[in-house]
Amino acid sequence: MRSWRTGDVHVGGRAYTRRVPRDHHRPVHFTDQEFAAIQGGDDPALVNRVAHETANALLHRVRQDPDPAVVERLVTYTDVHGIDAIAELWARVGAHTLPGALWRIYLVRVVIRQNPDEIAYFFERGTAQIGTIDEAVAGAEQPTGPAEVLTLADSILHGLYTGDLAVALDRGAAFCRLTAAGATSVADDADLTAGERATELTRRALRLTELAADLTEAAALWRRDSLD
Repeated sequence: MRSWRTGDVHVGGRAYTRRVPRDHHRPVHFTDQEFAAIQGGDDPALVNRVAHETANALLHRVRQDPDPAVVERLVTYTDVHGIDAIAELWARVGAHTLPGALWRIYLVRVVIRQNPDEIAYFFERGTAQIGTIDEAVAGAEQPTGPAEVLTLADSILHGLYTGDLAVALDRGAAFCRLTAAGATSVADDADLTAGERATELTRRALRLTELAADLTEAAALWRRDSLD
């Protein structure tokens, strides 16, 4: 069982106290049940305020001075500390907010890194299944294998801090839609011979579709200067 300690997070010149794991060097893997959110007992109003203040302060500071070393540390943060460190700040707020959008992009990257071979297969299958501009929007190299989806995941996250944030969110949404289509197609193939596998893939496809919708809406809000 993981032990916790109280620690301070300093963002924008202010200190926020939160619980952090004592041993946080190994990335945390998510089950389907944990995929949607992390539950906690903190005051919801405080959680909401801290999430918004930290997301806005971090994004503003890095985008004003996008030092490559700092950006790289932010992109690879969950590789060292695990997704729970990000979730502790941003996972429990609304999807159509800045912290909610940042959390979802980090979550997409973690999902890719957990199984790049499978995700690449779903992505390629989905690209072949649906004829939309999503392939161009996502911006993955072709053909898209495991190495290419890993590169894509990092590229999208870099875009949050160094490029047009709405474009980065749209790229994440396009990736999720294509991967969801591929997972659905594989689920259809497995339906008659591997019912449990088909159910699992259908559930994952639904979650990816929801992520795509959330990221698309967040991108539209950012373009209207309404994502906060």
